[in-house]
Amino acid sequence: MMMRNLMMVERIMYVDPATPVNCVFTAKINGEISEENFKAALAKIQQKHPLLRARIYNTSENDPFFVEETEIEPIPIRIVPRKTEEDWRLESEKEWFRLFTDEKKPLAQLVWVKGNNVSEILWVLPHCICDGTSLVTLMRELLCLLDNPSFELESYQGFSSVNDFLPFDFNMKKKKRKARLYLVMARLFFLMQRKSKKRNLGKNYLVHWKFNSAMTKQLTEKCKANGISVHALLCVSFMQAFKEIQGNQAKGKVISPVDVRHFIPEIKLDQVFAFAPTVELSLKKGSQDMLENARHIKKDLVEKIEKMEARELLWMGEQMHPVVDRMISMMKSSKGGHDVTLSNMGRIDIPNDYKNFTLETIVSPTVAFPWLNSNTLVTTTYNQQMDFTFMSNEHFLPSEEAVKIKDKAIELLTSSL
Repeated sequence: MMMRNLMMVERIMYVDPATPVNCVFTAKINGEISEENFKAALAKIQQKHPLLRARIYNTSENDPFFVEETEIEPIPIRIVPRKTEEDWRLESEKEWFRLFTDEKKPLAQLVWVKGNNVSEILWVLPHCICDGTSLVTLMRELLCLLDNPSFELESYQGFSSVNDFLPFDFNMKKKKRKARLYLVMARLFFLMQRKSKKRNLGKNYLVHWKFNSAMTKQLTEKCKANGISVHALLCVSFMQAFKEIQGNQAKGKVISPVDVRHFIPEIKLDQVFAFAPTVELSLKKGSQDMLENARHIKKDLVEKIEKMEARELLWMGEQMHPVVDRMISMMKSSKGGHDVTLSNMGRIDIPNDYKNFTLETIVSPTVAFPWLNSNTLVTTTYNQQMDFTFMSNEHFLPSEEAVKIKDKAIELLTSSL
């Protein structure tokens, strides 16, 4: 049975018991499904994933820790009558702020926006237990089981600590010296920082749009023909859009999360896991050319990924627990050195044709971060259409300005095609 402290990366996304940081992932389906099928499907999914049978406990003596519960309740389903095409958005925004405080209930919620022959299904999980790949896995498993209730999922055991992921030749003694030095430097850094009382006091919001299949195809073919990636071109277009709209206030940098499963194959594609290491990318100095900048970004990203030591990053993070509260406080009060966190999840591997329904589309995951710089852009591709969710806070980036940045980025993308 799993019982372990939250890893450093989980701990940051947990924030504290009173601050919700939830991921919401939405799928729109056409067809009829019974509530009994939902319950049966969720029971099998909960039985497979240990973190869906766990609770987070806080005591004055310990950092927060996961405990797997034998008597935990089933994943709840909240059913909402579907009245408009925008109901999923309203329900998503409600679920951003759900607190998973009931000790008898799991760290997951399902919302079913139920209409006549059309529904939206929303998975809701705390970000401290899942990343984007986890959400895709859960949606794929749910749709499969809704269509075929007899399908069986293979369960797995949760890990006990990050040490489970360390290679046999990991020099613990040498790394501990390095970690102690990093911790001293971190403490000095935080001592030198003046405590800021700045906080986001506005409302979190979502800007959502799609590229149709023709635009998506044109974009991917243009990138392929020029030897660049779609991700690189998106990074460039949004950084330049920030620059044109915000002028000198723009940072000219993006943060890009990378799926940790590329580096630690023991964490399987179909397992729920929360850590996504990040790389910082910036525009090429002195260049305004979109394609030249995209080539620079692609090369920089490949080089940084090749150098990434994800196992060591995980382990080093565990040595930083003494300063985690200061880290969280700084993220809540600092504007950061980047324009936006841009997560490109790529092509979503979920079937769209089932016996009893069809999956019409998906909406890229959304989350309302409590950080001062809460600018987050997530993109996915499904059914030959790119989908975008841009999230921020009115206090930090007014939604009117966010829409201008989005429109300018699309204009820059279109002009480069």
